[in-house]
Amino acid sequence: MRKTMMRGAWLGLMVIVVGLCVLPGAAQKPATSSGMPVFQLDPAWPTLPNNWVVGIVSAVTVDKRDHVWILHRPRSVAAELKGRAAPPVLELDADGTFVNAWGGPSTALGAGDESGYDWPTTEHGITIDSKDVVWIGGSGVGDDMLLNFTLQGKFLREFGKARQGTGNADTVNVNRPADIFIDAKTNEAYVADGYGNRRIVVFDAGSGMFKRMWGAFGNPPDSDPPAGAGPPGGGGRGAQAAPPLDTEGDGAKYFGNPVHAVKISNDNLVYVADRSNRRIQVFTPAGKYVTQVFINRAGPSAGSVAGLAFSPDAQQQFLYAADYGNSHVAVLDRKSLKVLYQFGTRSAKPGDFQGPHHIAVDSKGNLYVAEVAPGNRAQKFLFKGMSPAPPSNALTAEQLAR
Repeated sequence: MRKTMMRGAWLGLMVIVVGLCVLPGAAQKPATSSGMPVFQLDPAWPTLPNNWVVGIVSAVTVDKRDHVWILHRPRSVAAELKGRAAPPVLELDADGTFVNAWGGPSTALGAGDESGYDWPTTEHGITIDSKDVVWIGGSGVGDDMLLNFTLQGKFLREFGKARQGTGNADTVNVNRPADIFIDAKTNEAYVADGYGNRRIVVFDAGSGMFKRMWGAFGNPPDSDPPAGAGPPGGGGRGAQAAPPLDTEGDGAKYFGNPVHAVKISNDNLVYVADRSNRRIQVFTPAGKYVTQVFINRAGPSAGSVAGLAFSPDAQQQFLYAADYGNSHVAVLDRKSLKVLYQFGTRSAKPGDFQGPHHIAVDSKGNLYVAEVAPGNRAQKFLFKGMSPAPPSNALTAEQLAR
């Protein structure tokens, strides 16, 4: 493992917004009198030591101290820059100052002792639970496990085993998991599983014991591939081609590939990003289907729901969705699932997006966006208060249709 301190400059972070279409029957409440959140790019965030560079930035999360954690793929750094590649796990304090870095393959891998573990071939998801345990998953072929570390990078345990996943019925291994959420109330790990499987699976976060699983609409996970599924592709390395566009009705009866994000709200609802099906589905913790909403359903690009995050107020009034396919971020009223506005266009300019993938929010309401290729960066957007109307950077209908 590599653990070092260094100095240097780095990337920015921004927020984008996506078009939204709520299914018939879903409540459509107006925005509350307090208005809509407004964000502004922080161009000085963050700083990294020793002239480090990052590759594909797959995920970002925030711990209870408001430290920001970034997961990237050092093996994706250009050949001429390999010597400057940062370790895969980067920790920054609330001000964006570098704190620590670690991660990578175990030196004891294959030695048969307890210190060995299977580092992902393709780093993908990271979260920090209430007990300060770091959870990491990968989306590469054979990444059929979840890893636990201390905040300092000491290996704790491995759930599942590399190259051992057997499909949607497997109760021991995952199959290229995309995201993890730990419910502190029940000590359960909810896994968006993922690029190989198409399900939400729940384990005991301490023992790894299987608890339950479900597919789209709360049905048993479907083991059959989606009709018309194509070759691997996209920023997640191995996502199947999007199913044919359908713009009416309930949509596909199964989760698409990948099942990309999972989050649980304070009022105990489970939100799932069904990326290639362009929708968010909402469930009870037991897996009972509640409702769904489509994001940019008729938009020009698929993969429109990749990352999810809630605003930090107790009611979690707002839901944020990263639109990977169209390079926006959508701001939704969480209760009604009504889109309020969207922002961000496809470009390399700071404050725009190229492959927004996972997102996170800190206790002050600031928004962080991780971008896979070709963006290869993370950006921070400062929460600047509330506006009674969409802010000046909100996208128009014409911009959303491009």
